[in-house]
Amino acid sequence: QVQLVESGGGLVQAGGSQRLSCAASGRFLGVNAMGWYRQAPGKQRDVVASVTRSGTTTYADSVKGRFTIAYDNAKNVYLEMNNLKTEDTAVYYCNADVVTPAGYTMSYWGKGTLVTVSS
Repeated sequence: QVQLVESGGGLVQAGGSQRLSCAASGRFLGVNAMGWYRQAPGKQRDVVASVTRSGTTTYADSVKGRFTIAYDNAKNVYLEMNNLKTEDTAVYYCNADVVTPAGYTMSYWGKGTLVTVSS
């Protein structure tokens, strides 16, 4: 079983910055990719940014140039958010695609952390 624990959410003013962290633990052989998703009230969960094991990053158009995803030791992933806008308000979820001890690839989610951007 794999656990993902997010931290770093909270209230921030528009134009400010915030850093989210996600730590993966449990039994797995490796991580293929990790990412951040967000879900605003009444909306679907959408990808914000992701990073593969090889270091390839992708970003949603709405956050390009403002958010940066990074990871270390293939178990922790971070999301540096700058120039935050009120529309960035959402619950942010960490996701990891891991290789299980049996050799399967499975996707896991954290419980989420709320980011609120005030005007």
